[in-house]
Amino acid sequence: MGVKTWKMTSVGILVLLLAACGHSYEETKRIARENRLEALRRDSAALKIAVMPTLDCLPLIVARHYELFDTVHGGVRLKLFMAQMDCDTALERGRVEGAVTDLIRAVRINRRGTKMRYVTATNAYWQLISNRNARIRQLKQLDDKMVAMTRYSVTDMLTDRAIDSVKLQEDRVYKVQINDVSVRLLMLQNNEMDALWLTEPQATQARLMKNPVVLDSRSLKLLPGVLVFREKEMRRQARSTQLTLFVKAYNQACDSINKYGFSYYRDLIANYCRMQPECVDSLPDVRNNQYTHVKGPRQEDMATAEQWLDKVEAKDKAARGKK
Repeated sequence: MGVKTWKMTSVGILVLLLAACGHSYEETKRIARENRLEALRRDSAALKIAVMPTLDCLPLIVARHYELFDTVHGGVRLKLFMAQMDCDTALERGRVEGAVTDLIRAVRINRRGTKMRYVTATNAYWQLISNRNARIRQLKQLDDKMVAMTRYSVTDMLTDRAIDSVKLQEDRVYKVQINDVSVRLLMLQNNEMDALWLTEPQATQARLMKNPVVLDSRSLKLLPGVLVFREKEMRRQARSTQLTLFVKAYNQACDSINKYGFSYYRDLIANYCRMQPECVDSLPDVRNNQYTHVKGPRQEDMATAEQWLDKVEAKDKAARGKK
């Protein structure tokens, strides 16, 4: 083969290789694009729910883990957040259809224009836990102390209840907004906060560190935990069907937890709530606070949330008027 012929052949091979590579690249882009569109389609069809690493979300975690949601057309996807405000943002912006939250936050979202469907109350409760080094054993000792909470939430309302119950001056208790539950617990460990509100299992972790409980929301006969969905979405036939099947799976998960207890789900809880398995062993007996089938929140709890928000919003409006 002559040099000229060899060069022409080499060029031809190179052209063919480049063409093949070009085709492969275009094909790769096409497949990637189709995969993205398919992923978006599946995500859009799924019933998405914002959750936190707290035990009021456990029925959802159990139902997902044991594939009880497989009957739900389109599936159920749980979106984990560390702060309730992030759950609310996802709900208001339509990134999720539902969220586990509290009635104060749900009612406020509803008032802000995103209409909520209050599907079921949860068994969530909150404990006001003081830093053992702060030597706070009674509510009246909160004078001139910092309390970690989340504004416009059940912990905000409970702080007001605590202040009013012992007739402390409102400006003598410093509400500090700490939204992330893990950060809140860490601040307690690092002696950066005098007292803070926690739900389970973070409350158990705090108690294991010998920090005393100053107030328990259950003593106030409140049931403020709630699972809500966007009303507009749930009016669609496909979503309505999903919700019906979701309720069935949720109820099955509640029955399972009540029957077998937390110890049966030890590793699942430890992994989901980011705690040591040994801490799970110290959780309160589920028989003392059982998970109930889907049932809407009580009217008295709704009224409590509405009345407190009326008071706070009126106060905020008056404060803005003075500026």
